[in-house]
Amino acid sequence: MGCHKTWSFRKSAETGRVRSCRKMTAFLVASFYLLFLPSLSSSATARQILDLLKENDSIVVADHSGRILLEKDADIKRIPASTLKILTVLAAFHFLGPDYRFITKFYTDDNANLKIRGYGDPLLISEVIEEISSVLARKISMCNSVIVDDSYFTNNSAIPGVSDSANPYDAPLSALSANFNTVFFKRNRKGEIVSAEPQTPIIPYLVDKIGKNYKGDRISLFGNQHEAAIYTGHLLLHFLKENGVVCEETVQCGTILPEDRLIYTYSAISTIREAAKGLFEFSNNFMANQIMLVLGAEVFGPPATLEKGRQAVLDYADTLGLSGIRVAEGSGISRQNRLSARDMLRILKEFEPCRRLLISRGLTYYKTGTLDGIQTRAGYMETDEGSSFFVIFLNTPGGDADRLLDLIAGKWGSPGR
Repeated sequence: MGCHKTWSFRKSAETGRVRSCRKMTAFLVASFYLLFLPSLSSSATARQILDLLKENDSIVVADHSGRILLEKDADIKRIPASTLKILTVLAAFHFLGPDYRFITKFYTDDNANLKIRGYGDPLLISEVIEEISSVLARKISMCNSVIVDDSYFTNNSAIPGVSDSANPYDAPLSALSANFNTVFFKRNRKGEIVSAEPQTPIIPYLVDKIGKNYKGDRISLFGNQHEAAIYTGHLLLHFLKENGVVCEETVQCGTILPEDRLIYTYSAISTIREAAKGLFEFSNNFMANQIMLVLGAEVFGPPATLEKGRQAVLDYADTLGLSGIRVAEGSGISRQNRLSARDMLRILKEFEPCRRLLISRGLTYYKTGTLDGIQTRAGYMETDEGSSFFVIFLNTPGGDADRLLDLIAGKWGSPGR
């Protein structure tokens, strides 16, 4: 019994030591994995991200301090698509100031004509023009003709990448324009053309323009170089009549003369910073390029030209230390534009205080870009330490930028964000 007890004790002690040793081994192994598993997991996730990239793709991810967390071909110039809009808006903030407001001026002459001079406001929509007409109705009781002056822009501001389609992203630019130079309509049961937007009347000028055989449900105002301004004049004429102003039906092009009397200067309700939020949300190419042309005229003097706008953006890019970039226009619609992922990273760092102007998903703020065979994403992931940055430039057809963004946000964004 004694020996048995002794044996039993010694066996239990031995077993306890073995078990204790096994537990210690298990603890050390577990500690090893707990210590190194994040790194191993990070490597696997980083590899998974990199494996999704193809020959003509670039990526860069950086933490809040700018330390690079992941990159591939970050210095090769790529087509940025609509992420270029961030640079265009930054240049506008730099030269014009974020509180800049677009203006439109109204004059009368000795022949009781009402004259309008546009300065590139991209946000003259029907509701605004209706409000302007109510102000003008308190200043004039009649007008013979409405004369539109769009000479603030030159007539050769064709944008690379824009076609003559009815799509809103192909809308032409003009110093005087309404409703983004695009009109939406439908036909009633009688086949008559009616407005698809309650706030925008279908005026006779548009009915003649659309015609009976047009099959679409929208038109962009491409007919001639002054068509956008003439449409704006007709729209104003419609609302002036509704406000009791006696007007003839004539709308024609002209210029402001020194002897004409300024009766009203309309200043846009939204600042350029406020307008930028809508620009990013809807990725509005028309707004981006209107801003770039106005920027060129403000920096180098009127009239606004594409070349002046491009040069203003490039001059601003120089202040960021960017070199070798190519800016063909301001919206990203042109495939001639070129930036590297590292260029965009520098742009993002400068834009960080304004990051919440971008679209968001959780606490990820970003701009998308899409052209045929091109997908891009650029933006921020908010973490406890600050904003991390990411740039995804996929210039190889068939990529999946959103999947890459999910992987990046899952790895470097804050948990649950």
